[in-house]
Amino acid sequence: MNRAGNLSRRIAALPQYIRHMSGRVRDEMQELGRLSMLLDIMNNGRLDTCFQPILELRSGRTVGHEVLNRPPRSPQFPSTEEFYDFAGRTPQMLRFEQYCRRISLSRYVERTAEAEGSSTSLVFVNVHPGVLNDPRHRSGESLALLKELGLAPERVVFELTERQAVQDYVQFEKVLSHYREQGFRIAVDDAGSGYNSLKTLVYLKPEFIKLDKSLIRGIHHCVEQQELLELIREYAERSRTSVIAEGIETAAELLFLQAAGVDWGQGYALGRPADRPVEGEFPAWARQAAVRGGYKHVSSDR
Repeated sequence: MNRAGNLSRRIAALPQYIRHMSGRVRDEMQELGRLSMLLDIMNNGRLDTCFQPILELRSGRTVGHEVLNRPPRSPQFPSTEEFYDFAGRTPQMLRFEQYCRRISLSRYVERTAEAEGSSTSLVFVNVHPGVLNDPRHRSGESLALLKELGLAPERVVFELTERQAVQDYVQFEKVLSHYREQGFRIAVDDAGSGYNSLKTLVYLKPEFIKLDKSLIRGIHHCVEQQELLELIREYAERSRTSVIAEGIETAAELLFLQAAGVDWGQGYALGRPADRPVEGEFPAWARQAAVRGGYKHVSSDR
C-alpha cells in the first residue's frame, strides 16, 4: 500500500517537475543566446559608438565628451542596460571591457580628426572597476594603446561604473593611484544615488564627481535634492574635485545648476549623443536668461 501511495505521489508531482525543468532549460537557452550575441558583437565590431559633449556651465565651452557604446537592438537585449548588466557578470567581462576601451579611444581619435575637434578636450571612458583590479589585466596596456593612437593619458578620464563591484576600497585606491601616476584621471558615476556612492567619493577621491540624473531631475523644485547637491558641491570644493551634472534636460534644471555653482554639465539640453565628438552649446533660452541675469535667482517651488 505504501509503495502504491509513493508511486501515486510521484506521478502527481511529475507535471510540476516537468514545468520546473522546462523553466531551467528555457533560462539556460536564453543565457546561451545572450552569450552568443555578446561574442558576435565583440568578434564583428557591432557596437555603435557615439559621443556626448560635456560643457562648462559658466561659459558654455565644451570641455570633453563621454564615449557611449551601444549594442544593436535584439531580442536577447531589449535595452542597453540589460546588455551591460549581462556583460558585467559573464566570464567574458575582462575581454569585453578591453574591447570597449580600444574601440572607445580609437574611434574617438579617428572621429575627432574628422570633426576637427580640440586637441586638449577630455575623453570620458566607462570602465567596470572589477577590470582595473583583475589580476589577469596586464599593466601598461592602456598606455600602449594611447601611444599607438597618439593620445595623451592626461586627456583620458576613467569613469567608474558598477560601484557595488568595489569590495576592498583601500586596495582599489592603490590601483587607482597607479593609473593616476601614469596621468589618467578618475570620475565616479551616479553620485547621489545611494549610500555606496557617497562612500566611494570619500575613499577613492576622484577628480570628477558625476551627479546621477535622478538627483538632477526636477531639482529646481525639490528641497531635499538641492540640499544633497549642496553637500556634494561643498565636499568637491574642499577636495578640489569638479562636479558634473548628468541628465540636464530642461531650462529650469540648467538655470538652477548654473546658479548653484555646479562646474560642468551634460544632457540633452546641452547636446545629444552624436556619431562624432561635436561641440555642445547652450540652447537659445539659456543664453537669453544669462543676459537677463536669470542665473542669480535660485528658489524652490516647495
